[in-house]
Amino acid sequence: MVISINGSPVTIDFDSLLVWALVGLVAGFLASHVALGHGLGLFWDIIVGIVGALFGGIVLAGFLHFNIAVAGHPIISAMIMAFIGAAILLIIVRLFSGRGYRRRAF
Repeated sequence: MVISINGSPVTIDFDSLLVWALVGLVAGFLASHVALGHGLGLFWDIIVGIVGALFGGIVLAGFLHFNIAVAGHPIISAMIMAFIGAAILLIIVRLFSGRGYRRRAF
């Protein structure tokens, strides 16, 4: 499938979906362990990593002009940006989640 973003064609095929899933899995796994202290499971680690990659790519790189690039290794660069985006996203979710710690009565 070919879609156009800002006039440039983007090809989405099975290989690119596998790379997105791999980057999402690594970034989501690392971010959930760093931000929450435990993993979320295979499926949710992939979802958090992909959403974190979108957050890191759009918000951090696009609006804030923050980008990390490893010369010659675009997948590692994508994993680092996805990790940063996913970790920030999980920390924000953790701050605003309704499940706060309650004091125990002794």
